Amino acid sequence: MEEFSIFNIFTLLGGLAFFLYGMKVMSTGLEKLTGGKLELALKKMTSNKIKALLLGMGITIAIQSSSAMTVMLVGFVNSGIMSLEQTIGVCFGSDIGTTLTAWILSLAGVDGKNPFIKMLKPSSFAPLVALIGVIMIMAAKKNKKKDIGRILVGFAIIMTGMTLMSDAVSPLADSPKFQNVLTAFQNPIFGVLVGAGFTGIIQSSAASVGILQAFSQTGALTYGMALPIIMGLNIGTCVTALISSIGVNKNAKRVACIHILIKILGTLILLPISMILESVIHLSIFDQTVGYVGIAVMHSIFNIATTIILLPFSKHIVNLSKIIIKDDAAEEESSKKTITGLDTILLKTPAVAVHTCISATNQMAELTRETILKALELLKGYDEEACDIIIENEDIIDGYEDKINSFLIKLSKSSITGADSRSVSKMMHCVGNFERISDHAVNLVESAQEMHDKGIMFSDECINEITVITDAIAENINKAFDSYVNSDLATAHKVEPLEEVVDNLSTELKNRHIRRLQNDECTVELGYIFQDVLTNLERVSDHCSNIAGCLIETDEKKTLHAYLHDVKENDETFRNEYREYAEEYFRRLSGSSVNA
Repeated sequence: MEEFSIFNIFTLLGGLAFFLYGMKVMSTGLEKLTGGKLELALKKMTSNKIKALLLGMGITIAIQSSSAMTVMLVGFVNSGIMSLEQTIGVCFGSDIGTTLTAWILSLAGVDGKNPFIKMLKPSSFAPLVALIGVIMIMAAKKNKKKDIGRILVGFAIIMTGMTLMSDAVSPLADSPKFQNVLTAFQNPIFGVLVGAGFTGIIQSSAASVGILQAFSQTGALTYGMALPIIMGLNIGTCVTALISSIGVNKNAKRVACIHILIKILGTLILLPISMILESVIHLSIFDQTVGYVGIAVMHSIFNIATTIILLPFSKHIVNLSKIIIKDDAAEEESSKKTITGLDTILLKTPAVAVHTCISATNQMAELTRETILKALELLKGYDEEACDIIIENEDIIDGYEDKINSFLIKLSKSSITGADSRSVSKMMHCVGNFERISDHAVNLVESAQEMHDKGIMFSDECINEITVITDAIAENINKAFDSYVNSDLATAHKVEPLEEVVDNLSTELKNRHIRRLQNDECTVELGYIFQDVLTNLERVSDHCSNIAGCLIETDEKKTLHAYLHDVKENDETFRNEYREYAEEYFRRLSGSSVNA
């Protein structure tokens, strides 16, 4: 008879290492394969608890990680994308979804002489799965096929880890010392504490379940011993949520609190019931030896029963989390001007981080659009309140640029798909253009303030000219920003023809201005201000062209220089659109005293 030795411990720890690494590889592959689409559905979550539960279950099954699910929720709530109340249904669903791993691992207990049944045993098919996965990683050209290969390899590594752990503990079946140790697990409170402590250390309920299933093969573990341990490991897995809540706002901390409350309340309700069934009613199943499938069944029953019991009291659990973690008024006030969506927690799920960053840059784009359009209106009539808003917005936009760029640099170093990599590149280029447009908005404010402070103003003729060019620029701003926010290439292609018209309008207005100076119809002081205004307006239009060009360059895989040369020389659509815009705006300009 083989005795349990130090080498068995090494094998057990090695098997655990394989298991944890396999889970990481498989969940990362699954997360990349979904491309963040499932997770992004969270942002559209309604108050419907059942829908939230099903979505949480589906996402956790898809990415095979309740920890990643919780981290996402903490990040979304911290960013203001989701409300605290929307997360609780997702938490319940995630708890049920994570039990699928235990059912997959229970395949290791399949036994039989029939070749088809034997093929269901992981030790039989895991090597084949690994081979297929490695071939796909090495031979495939598309990233999606490589991700599928990584999922298969990760699965094979998990099953190899399970086999190693089962083989390592098999000598314990006949060990009297091990039998004596197990007597301690007759105490259910001790079982809960051991399960919670061990899972808290390794931060993986799936690994804890796997080890428990491996130990069940000694034949010395009963249902009565295993159930409290399962309840404990469900509590222990909340450690990841606690860690992810460090340094986030109060509501995000409450997500972690809710997750823990669900597990603890479920244990406080179901543990006494199981103790009564075992000790008072003497239900015989509690004394029976548990196996792979039995542990999977208990893991599922605990989470499903907890959901059925506590889901109707969701609001009370949310309120309890608010009592435990009290509000901080100063923190809430400071968070009002924080751009939503950017949280380093989300970097653990890169696909979600990319799409969340897109939302953040869209938010920056809309604030920039609002700011520059307000600045254009100032040229037609001074408004002190609008000046203050523009200057305040520009400070916020500067902060956005720093935070978004910092986030994008970190994100670019993560493992992201080709499409997500292009999105990151596009954002890095466009964010700078947004910030510089806001700088030009402040420059226009300064010109308007200078005229107001000195008590001077443009002539009616000059205001008419400025109105024409600012209307053209406003149209181009809307086209460029709409194309960015909506990822609309068709609109992006309309920006360059109008930008050409703006350049020609600017040249015409400069010529008119020179004639006014020559005829003493304009002072030198106003002339300088007028030149500054035109320069800033041209720059704004140039940045609009850069934004649209960046979209075309990234999505159509053309260089900006080649695109501009091609459309101006060979594109009949470009020439037609240019003629339409030119006719419209130069016709309006011809209403001034000097003809265009």
